[in-house]
Amino acid sequence: MNNDKPEYFNLRPEVEKAYGYSHAVKIGNSIKISGAVSMDDEGGPTAVGDFLQQMKNCYSDLDKVLTHYGCTFDDVVVENVFTTDMQAFLEHAEYRNSIYTLQFPTGSWLEVKGLALPEFLIEIELEVHKPQ
Repeated sequence: MNNDKPEYFNLRPEVEKAYGYSHAVKIGNSIKISGAVSMDDEGGPTAVGDFLQQMKNCYSDLDKVLTHYGCTFDDVVVENVFTTDMQAFLEHAEYRNSIYTLQFPTGSWLEVKGLALPEFLIEIELEVHKPQ
C-alpha cells in the first residue's frame, strides 16, 4: 500500500459536497482536519448564541474524525482556533483541559470578522501525527 496516496474522509458527505471540501485527508502519518463548526447533519447551525456548547460540538465532531483514523486528541500536534469572540473563547478555554489531558498541541488562536455562517462563533481545525 502506498502511504503517499491521500485518504479522504467526509463526516457529512452531502454538506461537504455542497460547500466543496473534505473534512479530513490523511497522507502517510499526517492528517489534516478541516475546521469543525457547530452544525447539524444538514449543515444548519446548532447551539446558536451558546459559545461553550458550540465549542463542545466542535470537539465532538473532531473526535469523530480522529476516531475514524484510529487517533485521539493525544495525537494532535496543531490546533488552530478561529472565533468571532476572543473574549468568550478565553472565558471557556479551560474546557480544553478535558480534551488535551497529556499535553497541548501547538497552534494559533485568531479572532476573525466572520465564519461561514453568522451563527458560528468558533471553528477549530487540527493537524495530527499518527505514529505507525
